[in-house]
Amino acid sequence: MTAPHRPWPGEPADDEDVPPAPDAPAADDLPERLAAAVDASAAPDVVFAVSRHGRRTLHSGGTGTPPDTPREDLRYETGSASKTFTGLLLARLIRCGALTGGEPAAACLDPGRPVGPTPVTLAHLITHTGGLPGLPRDFLPRTLPAWRSNPYARYPAGRVIDAFLRHRPRHRPGTRWHYSNFGVSVLGHAVAAATGTDWQDLFTEHVLRPFGLSGTALAAEDPKTDAAGHGKDGRTPVPPFDAGGFQAAGAVRATPNDLLTFLEAHLDPAGSPAADALRAVRVPVLRRGLDHRHVHTMAWFRHPTDGGPMYFHSGATLGQQAFLGFRPDTGTALAAVCTRRFRARDPFIAAAYAFLADG
Repeated sequence: MTAPHRPWPGEPADDEDVPPAPDAPAADDLPERLAAAVDASAAPDVVFAVSRHGRRTLHSGGTGTPPDTPREDLRYETGSASKTFTGLLLARLIRCGALTGGEPAAACLDPGRPVGPTPVTLAHLITHTGGLPGLPRDFLPRTLPAWRSNPYARYPAGRVIDAFLRHRPRHRPGTRWHYSNFGVSVLGHAVAAATGTDWQDLFTEHVLRPFGLSGTALAAEDPKTDAAGHGKDGRTPVPPFDAGGFQAAGAVRATPNDLLTFLEAHLDPAGSPAADALRAVRVPVLRRGLDHRHVHTMAWFRHPTDGGPMYFHSGATLGQQAFLGFRPDTGTALAAVCTRRFRARDPFIAAAYAFLADG
């Protein structure tokens, strides 16, 4: 297997790069554990939101001056954790018969184009097995002038599509796993083309509306309600993230309560209008690494615990981080967010991962 690719500049690479967890508090009291996790994160704004068997507990804090809007009511950038929404959206389209997942992406984007005997399909793209690099080859030279502010904004949808149609995979699709923002972004454009529906409209119809996510969006809207990101020092302001042509891979921003609503639906699909899709995104579809110890679904990383599997995905932009996860065995969902750019040996992801893993 190829080495993992860092999802966004400054973001931890993937489940293989979860940093060592800080010492967990001895007390098993939930409020104390949440407070310890928030304090350990060392960011201007931090929220740890937990749901256990449907009962929610949120704890917020941070090193910065509290914003006018309570931290738990702000919308936070989720970066690569957006892919869990994209995976569910694709699962819904497959379950309702609009797509099969086997469609060649090139044919969706350029009808009539010869796709060859082993095309890159939608299923390959969502599972990071399409043979694509993490980012397009010309991404760095085109975005370097804005690398410290908003590089993705300089690479719009048309360039993403063109880069894909010109790309020639080094490996046969479906044979190797390599984390790719490029691939999931292409997936979004291919799905939009195949259904004749804009990505924003698809997202609204199949994710926002069914789950009642009124505090979730694909772009910044209001400085009063959108959390402000910061650099690695925790002080330097960072502009709101603009995903450019990479919406499907990292554009979602949401309130902690909306994130919990999304995760709670995964814990208890029964009665949901998306029940079949919610169950589908929990099914392992890929195993890789030594002894096949790394397990993936079409939306989540999946790790074992003493009581059963835990599902999770982290994400980061140039000024914020997020961790989403849930454990069916304990009925626990965790949405953790903070407003500081990822740095080496960052404590935030470690604290969130340890909190969920410890039950």
